[in-house]
Amino acid sequence: MTFSIRNATAADLPAITEIYRDSVLNGTASYEITPADLTEMTSRQAGIIEKGYPYIAAEAEDGSLLGYAYASAFRTRPAYRWLVEDSIYLAPEARGKGVGKALLKELLIRCEALGFRQMVAVIGGASPASVAVHKSLGFEMTGTLKGTGFKHGKWLDTVLMQVALGEGRDTDPDPAAYPGTLFVG
Repeated sequence: MTFSIRNATAADLPAITEIYRDSVLNGTASYEITPADLTEMTSRQAGIIEKGYPYIAAEAEDGSLLGYAYASAFRTRPAYRWLVEDSIYLAPEARGKGVGKALLKELLIRCEALGFRQMVAVIGGASPASVAVHKSLGFEMTGTLKGTGFKHGKWLDTVLMQVALGEGRDTDPDPAAYPGTLFVG
């Protein structure tokens, strides 16, 4: 499958909304039960982009959107500012074809360039495919939260994985780097 990775735009929002809708209704990557509509997805994307986090898309040769991914704050307390959480959603036809791995790899590069030091994956439903993709890019298992979600008529576990970015925790962060500027003021 041939595709390119680029910044997601407002023009992508109808396709992003549909990809997310499918994930909510048929998967466990999101613990939402009711899919967000276009207005809500527009607000969510704007909030992430306005804060300077990467929000990217995988586009097929024919111009269709195969998936999207973004990084966002794991928690909003200032001491967490060097840590981001990744989110990746794929169209059904793109699953298992390397699209998710390519999106995650690009997120890692962009987040490290911004000065973030850690990325965490919160994997709903303990999806074996998502765990494998994260592991292939250096994420390590940090824990499993048992029975944390109830969806599709069953209890679901949540897997936590983590990878260091750049120097990780080996050196102090640069307060002039992007995440340091998030909480100034």
